[in-house]
Amino acid sequence: MKSFLFIILAVFPIVITGCSEGGHINFSTMTSPILLRGDARTAYRDPAVLYHDGVFYLFCTKVALEENNEVFSYTVQCCSKDLKQWTEPEIITPRDQNLNFSSPGNVVRYGERWFLCLQTYPRPGHIWKPEGRKTIGNNQARLFVMSSTNLCQWSEPELLQVLGPDVPREEMGRMIDPYLIEDRHKPGLWWCFFKSHGEIMYSQSTDLIHWTFNGKVAAGENPCVILHKNGYRLYYSPNNGIRCKISEDMLNWEEEGEPIYLGQDQWPWAQGRLTAGFVLDLKNDPRVGKYLMFFHGSQGPNRGETTMNFDINSHIGLAWSDDLESWNWAPGDTD
Repeated sequence: MKSFLFIILAVFPIVITGCSEGGHINFSTMTSPILLRGDARTAYRDPAVLYHDGVFYLFCTKVALEENNEVFSYTVQCCSKDLKQWTEPEIITPRDQNLNFSSPGNVVRYGERWFLCLQTYPRPGHIWKPEGRKTIGNNQARLFVMSSTNLCQWSEPELLQVLGPDVPREEMGRMIDPYLIEDRHKPGLWWCFFKSHGEIMYSQSTDLIHWTFNGKVAAGENPCVILHKNGYRLYYSPNNGIRCKISEDMLNWEEEGEPIYLGQDQWPWAQGRLTAGFVLDLKNDPRVGKYLMFFHGSQGPNRGETTMNFDINSHIGLAWSDDLESWNWAPGDTD
């Protein structure tokens, strides 16, 4: 198998315009906690954000009802200089129900390239019906990575063999929600967190190609790991809300604090589920000065996710904090 480190051909080229370097972020001028709005034929889910040279690059899942209500999932990208005005989301993955590339985890820098991890979420033949139950991705869901030199043109997705090179693809089992992070104590050692068999699992690599499975932690889904103090904070999604675990060594984790629900009780657009928290540490950046939490909120029945709020009417939201304990958000879009 060819190494994705050397793929130069961008088979899904996109050009993001209007995102030259930004200035200071004024949170007091924000008028809504919603950044991307879904609708009766669209859901935006699973945000991942990179802040580079004063520009926010937002990646997320777009679920779209198309002709004859066939449902397709894509990974899309947009950008902003001020967190208020965003470019139109651009699709960067192919149209294929047997793949449905989605749930981008994060973007990291390795060598001379950027790497975006994501998953497939196969739902072959899936057609949206208002009375239908949520249809999840089948057992062929796997982890992938795409690379770029400019954050605009992305290579063809390549399989992440997080269980090691000797485990065939067909025997890997269902995997979703990858997230990459470099070890703070051992530079050059990379971790990949992902969900499989109902738990968060993790593997290690020194080159983002050859992986060794390492262990697991009891948690939900959508892992996001950030550096904090002398250790790490793992944000993850239970059935509803966002939770956090802390660790000093990435191996032993302890639950931290209470579940985070933000303004869900006042948000009609998030009554179905508030989930997929992605935390970006920009506390020490003079242009931002905050911790940012991106997430998605689903409309629909209270605290329940069905086809009505999984495939449609899901929105990307934003909250911010000075201390990772108290969270704030823009006014608007409340009951």
